[in-house]
Amino acid sequence: MAQTLSHLCTATRAEAMLDHRTRMRSLQRDRWIDYPRATEALQRLERLLNAPERERMPCTALHGDSNIGKTLIVSRLRREHPSTFDEIKGVERRQIVAMQMPATPDQHRFYAALLFELGAPHSATASLITLERLARDLLRRIAPRMLIVDDVHHLLAGGHREQRASLNLLKYLANDLKFSVVVVGTTDALLALETDAQMRSRFTPFEIPRWRESDEFRRLLSAFERVLPLRRASNLAQRAVVEFLLAASGGLTGEISRLLNEAAELAIGDASEHITMKHLEHVGQVAV
Repeated sequence: MAQTLSHLCTATRAEAMLDHRTRMRSLQRDRWIDYPRATEALQRLERLLNAPERERMPCTALHGDSNIGKTLIVSRLRREHPSTFDEIKGVERRQIVAMQMPATPDQHRFYAALLFELGAPHSATASLITLERLARDLLRRIAPRMLIVDDVHHLLAGGHREQRASLNLLKYLANDLKFSVVVVGTTDALLALETDAQMRSRFTPFEIPRWRESDEFRRLLSAFERVLPLRRASNLAQRAVVEFLLAASGGLTGEISRLLNEAAELAIGDASEHITMKHLEHVGQVAV
């Protein structure tokens, strides 16, 4: 049986021998698939994380269409840099603090969201200056090297004044606490940054583009095949599968993953143990 599982990576081979229900459930979890642009993004973020303190800390805008895989990249970085506890000083240390931009952006909601991520109790009626002081004091104790703000395109929900205030807040925190800031969002997020010349020059854009037909995309599908717990090879890099997945997914990594996971579930359920065009067409029709 080991020979028939040669299409799988070592870690997945044992999983492929589990019962149907367990394997179907495992398909619902997030999987990290290496591909060059994601690796490049991680390397860029690692350089920011290790940047020495300076008056003008380097920052990045990680952008791309929704469901393209930005959040998975950020999650991967966070897993590689878990929190630690300083027993001598009795404080938690985090290299990375991550939060979401409030859906309705303003400074009060921003600091409230940041304090929530820091696990700091605070009054909803507290003044802005109180929230700001508490957040800065906690950040100095935690001593992060990076602040990640996801869904930064929510800035566009605010007026020009709110956008400028939120952008100035990010710049202020980076300068005051000497850490890098990474904003994550759709390409529309760049519109918010374009409104401020200083922010535009400070936040280097890094795009995660949609997939197109290429050898790199075929390698991505082959990588998926190695981690899907199916007992037979599916040959996902074949032309018909490539063309179908690009058309059905719009080139979005998250949608490609969903289609393959649901097709794999069908392949387990009907005991064929490999993904066929019939499986893919079925899950594609369900999505429509």
